[in-house]
Amino acid sequence: MNAFPSYGDWMPMAFELPAYREPDFSDPLLLQAPDVRWARADAPGVAPRGFHSTSMHPEYLKIDGAWQLVRDMAMDDVIRRRPDGRIDVVPERVLRADDEVALGRAEDGSEGVLVWPHGFDAGEERSADAFAFRSARSRETSYARDYDRLMELLAYEREHGNVLWVMGPAFSFDADARAAMQRLVEGGYVHGVLAGNALATHDLEGALLHTALGQDIYTQQSVELGHYNHLDVINEVRRSGSIPQFIDDHDITDGIMYALVRKGVPFSLAGSIRDDGPLPEVEADVYAAQGQMYELICKATTIVCMATMLHTIATGNLAGSYCVTDDGTVRPKYFYAVDANEFPLNKLHDRGSLAATTIVANACDFIHLIARGLGA
Repeated sequence: MNAFPSYGDWMPMAFELPAYREPDFSDPLLLQAPDVRWARADAPGVAPRGFHSTSMHPEYLKIDGAWQLVRDMAMDDVIRRRPDGRIDVVPERVLRADDEVALGRAEDGSEGVLVWPHGFDAGEERSADAFAFRSARSRETSYARDYDRLMELLAYEREHGNVLWVMGPAFSFDADARAAMQRLVEGGYVHGVLAGNALATHDLEGALLHTALGQDIYTQQSVELGHYNHLDVINEVRRSGSIPQFIDDHDITDGIMYALVRKGVPFSLAGSIRDDGPLPEVEADVYAAQGQMYELICKATTIVCMATMLHTIATGNLAGSYCVTDDGTVRPKYFYAVDANEFPLNKLHDRGSLAATTIVANACDFIHLIARGLGA
């Protein structure tokens, strides 16, 4: 008799958030450190010389003799102090003349700025062996435990967190993947979506015409004049004036966008120079789109990026490794990235998103397994 449970018998374990460990503020260096220095922006969109550039890690500023945690973090931005004393992290381009900006290039606290990458260290001892097989993340890596951890996390986050999904258009090309993602939305595992024009367009094409880019989403067979299908769908959505109105006008009853609209889940569709149409909800202004993305990223406690290199890297740059809940708890902001190609996953690490868990997998298969494992 097989002592191991079958896949269908998998049940999520109780997930527990790791405790956050603050810096030792009694350390003489931190006790004697000066308050952070501030300087005013000389012109709109121009930071003062010597500005502090933010990381993805928890960061503290010493203000009036006390160390204060910066709540919402993004990489390569600046820290601004508003006239009412509030601290926020913003890109340089939004600075106004005379905005106060934090200064300091030292990150050890000696200039009133402390970058703290050790808040969630498990304290586990690493193997002393300098040599080990399969230490990198590649298509030869076993990801079974990563799937288990992610499903345990999603089961927890459905009740206690905010899960943001970052999606390429691959899911709209496959009937089973569309259905799996729809079930996750309807099951409460999706609290926000970042995508582009293509995902929404081809998902709505699948709902109306059962094709994506003119191919049947189940058989993958091209249909006659199918290259018109997505263009016709874009035109009809624009005729309706919005995606929700199109869903009503054409009695759409399935798909990712249908589920998002019906469940009231927020989504942001960022425009591209390659877009057809685009759909009415697509934000063509790249900086406005970045602002929409950042707003949803700040709310997220877990982010899952799938089959989109540019959106994944952009999201990684905008996401800190932690977040502060309404009750003041500091917790990790979990980040997963899934792609069939190792290159975009390695690129994500190269860009500094070192807290990401990467999985090399076909994204359509991945979402089907996740939905099945969660019983969605």
